[in-house]
Amino acid sequence: MAATNPPSSRSIEPGLTTGLLCGAGAALFWAAGFVAIPRGLAAGLSPADIAFHRFVWTGLVLLPVMLRDGPGDLGGVGWGRGLVVFLLAGPIQAVISYSGFIFAPLAHGGVIHPGSAAMFGFLLAVLVLKEPLTLRHLAGTLVIVAGLAVFAGESVVSIGGNALGGDLLFMTAGLMWALFGMLVKLWQLDSARATRVSCFFALIIFAPLHWLLYGFGTMMSASLTENLIQVAVQGVLAGALAMYLYSRSVTILGAGRAAIFPSLVPSLTLLIAFVALGIVPTLTQLAGLAVVMIGFWLALRR
Repeated sequence: MAATNPPSSRSIEPGLTTGLLCGAGAALFWAAGFVAIPRGLAAGLSPADIAFHRFVWTGLVLLPVMLRDGPGDLGGVGWGRGLVVFLLAGPIQAVISYSGFIFAPLAHGGVIHPGSAAMFGFLLAVLVLKEPLTLRHLAGTLVIVAGLAVFAGESVVSIGGNALGGDLLFMTAGLMWALFGMLVKLWQLDSARATRVSCFFALIIFAPLHWLLYGFGTMMSASLTENLIQVAVQGVLAGALAMYLYSRSVTILGAGRAAIFPSLVPSLTLLIAFVALGIVPTLTQLAGLAVVMIGFWLALRR
């Protein structure tokens, strides 16, 4: 009889490479979305315009999927819970975050928003979900707080103006995202389906409200090229495609290992900003990023 070879690592985890590539791709596209926001604002688009490009077109793309899942109960999410998800993780949260870039630099938004989401997420997991608080998780959370304080200190000492207000907007958006993540766990929702529901509500609620409250004057005053860039980056890459890739990484790798990919967003944001826009982060921003990344490492380490 022929000798039997031991199973390879590929046979043990057949989709490992695919899962890693999907998660890294999602993080890259989320970071690209952050980098594109200041460009859109500089071109004359309002935060609401960018949020429109981020969610409404994605809602249109995903509408056939929503209809397939069943609009009666929104694919099992339900209309009541779906509305809460829309309020926390939809265009309202995006407008708050995007408005922060009017006052604070790109590096602040690219680090404070995901850093605050992680910090508040850990706290809510302990206080509301009653998950055990380990010393490692506590240390990671405190280190993230220290990293965010570095950025706040730069806003007060070096930048001035309303930069600290921009940082607070980023933190508010991070808190809203953390609340969304907590409810996904508490209600045992599929995160990808919940995000689709948020985009669906953006299509039927936010789009008409945007037309009534803001109109499309600022959107039309910006160039067609800039609008198409925001549609491509926010709606396609950071929206539908990142959602699909991250959900695939969760399916292949599991939620625990896939949780590392959002922590890559701050570093990737600064890297893309440097390569694409030539924005050089300050030493203070690099120091704050390093501290936040150490906090992520401590909190997510198994």
